[in-house]
Amino acid sequence: MTGRRRFIGALAGGVLAWPFGTLAQQPTKVFRIGVLGNENNPPWEGFRRGMRELGYVDGRNVTIDWRWSEGKTDRFPALAAELVQSKVDLIVVSGTQAARAARQATSTIPLVMTVSAYPDKIGLVESLGRPGGNLTGLSNLGPELMGKQFELLKEIDPKITRLAVLWNPESPVEKLVLAEMLAAGPGAGLQIHSIEVRTPEDAAAGFAAVTASRADALFALGNPINFKIRQLIAEFALKSRLPSLYQERLFVEAGGLVSYAPSFVDLFARAAGYVDKILKGAKPADLPVEQPTKFELTINLQTAKALGITITQPLLLRADKLIQ
Repeated sequence: MTGRRRFIGALAGGVLAWPFGTLAQQPTKVFRIGVLGNENNPPWEGFRRGMRELGYVDGRNVTIDWRWSEGKTDRFPALAAELVQSKVDLIVVSGTQAARAARQATSTIPLVMTVSAYPDKIGLVESLGRPGGNLTGLSNLGPELMGKQFELLKEIDPKITRLAVLWNPESPVEKLVLAEMLAAGPGAGLQIHSIEVRTPEDAAAGFAAVTASRADALFALGNPINFKIRQLIAEFALKSRLPSLYQERLFVEAGGLVSYAPSFVDLFARAAGYVDKILKGAKPADLPVEQPTKFELTINLQTAKALGITITQPLLLRADKLIQ
């Protein structure tokens, strides 16, 4: 081979090989994901598992920056601003107040809800089918959920007629929930008593109001405040000999009587699917908000025994988890 041919061959080989060699050496993009929630509780393991199953490993192809309000909902705006300023690629939010804070902090960074109630009714999304904007994800309220919760309470103790509800009036979602409860209560034979708890420090006053209402059962909504004081709520209900109903299994694990609610582990795991689609190019505006498909009944048998309540065999068979 002449020198000229060797030169052309080497040049051609170099030109052809160069892009492939360069591509092979380019590092995989590491996505930065922010998380904004109330506390690092068990449902987040569902999210971690969902991410792993989709091939995302923290520290390898994603980094996850966690932010917790620890029951102090007024911290959400500042925490959301921190995540936005850190230039994350996407933010995963848990709960309506976290979602609202993140939505106010950015209109461009994609936002994925693990759970939120009535996102369409309070303006977080344009509609469940077409969210619009930069936020989508999952709702934790399914059709007829409240009616089933009331039926469960009456099945446990048909004599219950006065239900005290611990809720936070500063949450726009809970105003809607309470309105539904007030509307549905009479049909279920229940008189609803509104008990406002705005901060963890309001717990004692709230408990006193429950006692004054002469309620014969207690329902604590699953908001960040009640999560923070869930042990106190469960202990108060037991001390006051009140059957207690909850929207989350964690309350029952803390000593409450019963919960019937969506599987939050399942919802959080499904949120990972939204993250995956968005990181691969999908737009939040085009991804419909999904509702729960899996529900869980949890009963604390130790609490039932302490209250002198006998759980019927059909109810025991329907339970997803029994706490002995």
